[in-house]
Amino acid sequence: MLKLIYSPTSPYARKVRVVLAEKKIECHAVEMSPWAPDTRVPDFNPLGKIPVLMLDDDTALYDSRVIVEYLDDVSPVSRLIPDPARQRIVVRRWEALADGMCDAAIGIVLERRRDASQQSPEYIERQQRKLAAGLVEMSRELGERTWCNGETFTLADIAAGCMLGYLELRHPDIDWRGQYSNLAKHADKLGRRASFADTVPVA
Repeated sequence: MLKLIYSPTSPYARKVRVVLAEKKIECHAVEMSPWAPDTRVPDFNPLGKIPVLMLDDDTALYDSRVIVEYLDDVSPVSRLIPDPARQRIVVRRWEALADGMCDAAIGIVLERRRDASQQSPEYIERQQRKLAAGLVEMSRELGERTWCNGETFTLADIAAGCMLGYLELRHPDIDWRGQYSNLAKHADKLGRRASFADTVPVA
Protein backbone atom coordinates (compact mmCIF):
# COMPACT_ATOMS: atom_id res chain seq x y z
CA MET A 1 0.00 0.00 0.00
CA LEU A 2 1.08 3.57 -0.63
CA LYS A 3 2.41 5.49 2.38
CA LEU A 4 2.19 9.26 2.76
CA ILE A 5 4.56 11.04 5.12
CA TYR A 6 2.94 14.32 6.05
CA SER A 7 2.23 17.04 8.59
CA PRO A 8 -1.43 17.98 9.18
CA THR A 9 -0.69 21.71 8.97
CA SER A 10 1.27 21.58 5.71
CA PRO A 11 -0.73 23.03 2.79
CA TYR A 12 1.35 20.96 0.36
CA ALA A 13 0.55 17.77 2.24
CA ARG A 14 -3.10 18.76 2.42
CA LYS A 15 -3.12 19.15 -1.36
CA VAL A 16 -1.94 15.55 -1.69
CA ARG A 17 -4.44 14.31 0.90
CA VAL A 18 -7.31 16.01 -0.92
CA VAL A 19 -6.19 14.45 -4.21
CA LEU A 20 -6.01 11.02 -2.58
CA ALA A 21 -9.57 11.44 -1.30
CA GLU A 22 -10.93 12.76 -4.59
CA LYS A 23 -9.25 9.93 -6.51
CA LYS A 24 -10.40 7.35 -3.94
CA ILE A 25 -6.88 5.96 -3.57
CA GLU A 26 -6.08 4.04 -0.40
CA CYS A 27 -2.96 5.27 1.37
CA HIS A 28 -1.45 4.77 4.80
CA ALA A 29 -0.74 8.20 6.33
CA VAL A 30 2.21 8.66 8.67
CA GLU A 31 2.38 11.96 10.53
CA MET A 32 5.92 13.29 10.81
CA SER A 33 7.25 16.77 11.54
CA PRO A 34 10.27 17.90 9.50
CA TRP A 35 11.13 20.34 12.31
CA ALA A 36 11.41 17.83 15.17
CA PRO A 37 15.00 17.38 16.44
CA ASP A 38 14.79 13.63 15.85
CA THR A 39 12.85 13.83 12.57
CA ARG A 40 13.19 10.95 10.13
CA VAL A 41 11.94 12.92 7.14
CA PRO A 42 15.47 13.14 5.59
CA ASP A 43 15.49 9.34 5.54
CA PHE A 44 12.76 9.54 2.91
CA ASN A 45 13.51 12.88 1.23
CA PRO A 46 17.11 14.16 1.19
CA LEU A 47 15.74 17.71 1.18
CA GLY A 48 14.04 17.07 4.52
CA LYS A 49 10.67 18.27 3.23
CA ILE A 50 7.16 16.89 3.29
CA PRO A 51 5.02 15.47 1.84
CA VAL A 52 6.70 12.29 0.64
CA LEU A 53 4.80 9.47 -1.05
CA MET A 54 6.37 6.03 -0.65
CA LEU A 55 5.42 3.60 -3.40
CA ASP A 56 5.07 -0.15 -2.99
CA ASP A 57 8.63 -0.68 -4.24
CA ASP A 58 9.98 1.88 -1.70
CA THR A 59 10.47 4.57 -4.33
CA ALA A 60 10.04 7.98 -2.70
CA LEU A 61 8.18 10.69 -4.59
CA TYR A 62 8.48 14.40 -3.76
CA ASP A 63 7.50 17.28 -3.94
CA SER A 64 3.71 17.72 -3.87
CA ARG A 65 3.51 18.65 -7.56
CA VAL A 66 5.23 15.42 -8.57
CA ILE A 67 3.06 13.40 -6.18
CA VAL A 68 -0.28 14.76 -7.39
CA GLU A 69 0.67 14.22 -11.04
CA TYR A 70 1.56 10.61 -10.24
CA LEU A 71 -1.72 10.08 -8.37
CA ASP A 72 -3.76 11.60 -11.18
CA ASP A 73 -2.09 9.30 -13.71
CA VAL A 74 -2.28 6.12 -11.61
CA SER A 75 -6.08 6.20 -11.31
CA PRO A 76 -8.66 7.12 -13.97
CA VAL A 77 -11.15 8.23 -11.30
CA SER A 78 -11.95 11.95 -11.28
CA ARG A 79 -9.21 13.32 -13.51
CA LEU A 80 -7.84 16.49 -11.88
CA ILE A 81 -5.25 17.53 -14.46
CA PRO A 82 -6.87 17.93 -17.90
CA ASP A 83 -5.33 16.26 -20.94
CA PRO A 84 -5.73 19.13 -23.44
CA ALA A 85 -2.45 21.04 -23.38
CA ARG A 86 -3.99 24.49 -22.95
CA GLN A 87 -6.20 23.44 -20.04
CA ARG A 88 -3.36 21.51 -18.42
CA ILE A 89 -1.12 24.57 -18.51
CA VAL A 90 -3.84 26.74 -16.96
CA VAL A 91 -4.30 24.26 -14.11
CA ARG A 92 -0.57 23.93 -13.48
CA ARG A 93 -0.24 27.72 -13.52
CA TRP A 94 -2.89 27.95 -10.79
CA GLU A 95 -0.97 25.34 -8.82
CA ALA A 96 2.30 27.25 -9.25
CA LEU A 97 0.66 30.46 -8.04
CA ALA A 98 -0.92 28.77 -5.02
CA ASP A 99 2.28 26.93 -4.09
CA GLY A 100 4.31 30.11 -4.46
CA MET A 101 1.93 31.91 -2.12
CA CYS A 102 2.28 29.04 0.36
CA ASP A 103 6.06 29.44 0.13
CA ALA A 104 5.69 33.12 1.04
CA ALA A 105 3.20 32.46 3.84
CA ILE A 106 5.37 29.76 5.40
CA GLY A 107 8.45 31.94 5.02
CA ILE A 108 6.79 34.62 7.14
CA VAL A 109 5.84 32.07 9.81
CA LEU A 110 9.38 30.72 10.02
CA GLU A 111 10.95 34.19 10.08
CA ARG A 112 8.69 35.27 12.94
CA ARG A 113 9.74 32.22 14.93
CA ARG A 114 13.31 33.46 14.97
CA ASP A 115 14.58 35.59 17.82
CA ALA A 116 13.29 39.14 17.38
CA SER A 117 16.82 40.48 17.05
CA GLN A 118 17.46 38.17 14.08
CA GLN A 119 14.24 38.76 12.17
CA SER A 120 14.31 40.66 8.89
CA PRO A 121 11.39 43.10 8.50
CA GLU A 122 12.42 43.54 4.86
CA TYR A 123 12.11 39.81 4.21
CA ILE A 124 8.69 39.64 5.88
CA GLU A 125 7.47 42.65 3.92
CA ARG A 126 8.66 41.12 0.65
CA GLN A 127 6.71 37.92 1.35
CA GLN A 128 3.65 39.92 2.37
CA ARG A 129 3.77 41.74 -0.98
CA LYS A 130 3.80 38.38 -2.75
CA LEU A 131 0.71 37.27 -0.84
CA ALA A 132 -1.11 40.52 -1.55
CA ALA A 133 -0.31 40.38 -5.26
CA GLY A 134 -1.18 36.69 -5.41
CA LEU A 135 -4.61 37.27 -3.89
CA VAL A 136 -5.32 40.02 -6.42
CA GLU A 137 -4.34 37.68 -9.26
CA MET A 138 -6.36 34.74 -7.92
CA SER A 139 -9.46 36.86 -7.51
CA ARG A 140 -9.05 38.31 -10.99
CA GLU A 141 -8.47 34.90 -12.60
CA LEU A 142 -11.42 33.27 -10.80
CA GLY A 143 -13.83 36.08 -11.56
CA GLU A 144 -17.38 34.74 -11.47
CA ARG A 145 -16.51 31.30 -12.81
CA THR A 146 -17.79 28.17 -11.11
CA TRP A 147 -14.31 26.66 -10.82
CA CYS A 148 -10.78 27.98 -11.29
CA ASN A 149 -10.48 26.30 -14.68
CA GLY A 150 -14.03 26.94 -15.82
CA GLU A 151 -16.82 24.43 -15.28
CA THR A 152 -14.87 21.49 -13.90
CA PHE A 153 -13.30 20.86 -10.48
CA THR A 154 -9.56 20.36 -10.96
CA LEU A 155 -6.21 20.47 -9.22
CA ALA A 156 -6.35 24.26 -9.63
CA ASP A 157 -9.21 24.42 -7.13
CA ILE A 158 -7.44 22.05 -4.74
CA ALA A 159 -4.21 24.05 -4.77
CA ALA A 160 -6.00 27.37 -4.33
CA GLY A 161 -8.25 26.01 -1.59
CA CYS A 162 -5.34 24.57 0.39
CA MET A 163 -3.47 27.86 0.16
CA LEU A 164 -6.49 29.83 1.40
CA GLY A 165 -6.92 27.33 4.22
CA TYR A 166 -3.33 27.88 5.27
CA LEU A 167 -3.87 31.64 5.35
CA GLU A 168 -6.83 31.10 7.67
CA LEU A 169 -4.67 28.91 9.89
CA ARG A 170 -1.46 30.95 10.11
CA HIS A 171 -2.36 34.43 8.87
CA PRO A 172 -5.77 35.36 10.30
CA ASP A 173 -4.72 39.02 10.09
CA ILE A 174 -5.03 38.89 6.29
CA ASP A 175 -8.65 39.79 5.54
CA TRP A 176 -8.84 38.04 2.17
CA ARG A 177 -12.46 37.05 2.80
CA GLY A 178 -13.47 40.66 3.29
CA GLN A 179 -11.47 41.89 0.30
CA TYR A 180 -12.26 39.14 -2.20
CA SER A 181 -15.81 37.85 -1.92
CA ASN A 182 -15.39 35.50 -4.88
CA LEU A 183 -12.45 33.74 -3.19
CA ALA A 184 -14.45 33.49 0.05
CA LYS A 185 -17.42 31.99 -1.80
CA HIS A 186 -15.13 29.55 -3.59
CA ALA A 187 -13.39 28.51 -0.36
CA ASP A 188 -16.76 27.89 1.31
CA LYS A 189 -17.88 25.74 -1.61
CA LEU A 190 -14.68 23.70 -1.43
CA GLY A 191 -15.10 23.35 2.32
CA ARG A 192 -18.34 21.46 1.79
CA ARG A 193 -16.52 18.70 -0.10
CA ALA A 194 -15.61 15.74 2.11
CA SER A 195 -12.00 15.83 0.90
CA PHE A 196 -11.57 19.36 2.26
CA ALA A 197 -13.72 18.95 5.37
CA ASP A 198 -11.71 15.90 6.44
CA THR A 199 -8.33 17.63 6.04
CA VAL A 200 -8.91 21.00 7.72
CA PRO A 201 -5.58 21.97 9.36
CA VAL A 202 -5.63 22.57 13.11
CA ALA A 203 -2.89 24.54 14.85
